[in-house]
Amino acid sequence: MKKFENFSQWFDEILFNADILDNRYPVKGFAVYKTWGFKIIKRILQILEEKLDETGHIPMLFPVVIPEDAFAKESEHIKGFSSEVFWVTHAGDRELDRRLLLRPTSETAMYPMFSLWIRSHAGLPLKVYQSVAVYRYETKATRPLLRMREFLWNEAHTAHKNWEDAERQVKEAIEIYDGVFKRLGLSYLIIMRPDFDKFAGAVYSIAFDAWNPDGRVNQIGTVHNLGENFARAFEITYEDLDGSHKYVVQTCYGFGVSRVLAAIIAQHSDDHGLILPPEVAPIQVVIVPIVYKGVAEDVEAYAREVYEIIRRGGLRVHLDDTPDKTPGEKYYYWEMFGVPVRVEVGPRDQRERKVTIVDRLSFRRRVVELGEVVETIKGLFNEIIEGLRERSERTLKEFIKDVSDASALTKIIEDKKIARVSWCESIECAEKIREISGGEIRGYRIDVEEKPKGPCVICGREAKKVIYVAKAY
Repeated sequence: MKKFENFSQWFDEILFNADILDNRYPVKGFAVYKTWGFKIIKRILQILEEKLDETGHIPMLFPVVIPEDAFAKESEHIKGFSSEVFWVTHAGDRELDRRLLLRPTSETAMYPMFSLWIRSHAGLPLKVYQSVAVYRYETKATRPLLRMREFLWNEAHTAHKNWEDAERQVKEAIEIYDGVFKRLGLSYLIIMRPDFDKFAGAVYSIAFDAWNPDGRVNQIGTVHNLGENFARAFEITYEDLDGSHKYVVQTCYGFGVSRVLAAIIAQHSDDHGLILPPEVAPIQVVIVPIVYKGVAEDVEAYAREVYEIIRRGGLRVHLDDTPDKTPGEKYYYWEMFGVPVRVEVGPRDQRERKVTIVDRLSFRRRVVELGEVVETIKGLFNEIIEGLRERSERTLKEFIKDVSDASALTKIIEDKKIARVSWCESIECAEKIREISGGEIRGYRIDVEEKPKGPCVICGREAKKVIYVAKAY
């Protein structure tokens, strides 16, 4: 199955064959994360949480249930999520005194506690994060990892003395996410979402939109400045130096762990199977002995020696010495699982104290001295992640198509591309863009400055922004 010809089937086969996820759980929109997939997820979270810890965020774990009265306190928030929540109404046969909901996001779970904890300016900023599952009854068709009713994410919530401090926190959050995504070799647009499609209760929202082989964008992270909206709803105030009481200014940001895993698979993998960034690969190196009658014992002993050298070098290595598979069958198997480097050990390698190294990205073969094997593999890891990043960025550029007249919009989206258009910022023209294209207005880029080169694609008046239009998950 070809990745760019039938993405959905290709993606489903990768998930199943590489033990990423099993979507056959008997509740729609819920799935089982299998061993290989969950190990990758744990390493993604380790990278992210280390960056959060380094920047003064503290880990906590809040309850999964939120009381209805707390959820209803911020009017825009409840309006934005009310159609998607899972309600808990009974305990056994007994109806609960007040309804509870499973968290669709945790503002209304955390902020009643923030109002108890925050007292003085000395306690600010408060920067909290948790890595959890969230629950949203998605009404669109569910897709494994990309659109689920239970999905994994990391969310951070912060409180600050003023708007300027909150704005600095937004920039820090963007830098954290950008740094993690780049370490994973991903490419994406950093987009200011339009006001009519921002996070419910936010002053503004910023999104990381990753490209997908089917032309849709995959929102892998979001950053929001909440202003005082939730602080006023939950009475989160602090005493300032002059004794006055002020509302905190808040930010929140979410890292879609399930969707980041989907982006890694979708952007990097090929028709052979997974290709994983070495940093998150559960096994970074697999050793395959190539044995023949009469030399098997010597080669297998040498393979174990190679294994110990690589393991002591700090790499995650596996020796595949299963007797009932040919070397070719082992190659095929570990290529499906995306192991970054394969080390082949045959009779000639054993005699000459060398190894043959093959990387998963290019399949190029290298023969190196045993004493150089660890250094060579580590160098290959750098080549692999750089190669993945460059290839992904090149593909993103190929997906983006400039559109200067409305008649071309429909075809661009039908051709599974991302349209870049000039827009006058009027709601009427935004609605027309959506109607004509069949896609969504994602917003304008903040990672690079782009100025309109022509009039609004719809009305012909002066354009104020360059925006991106695409179908989205």
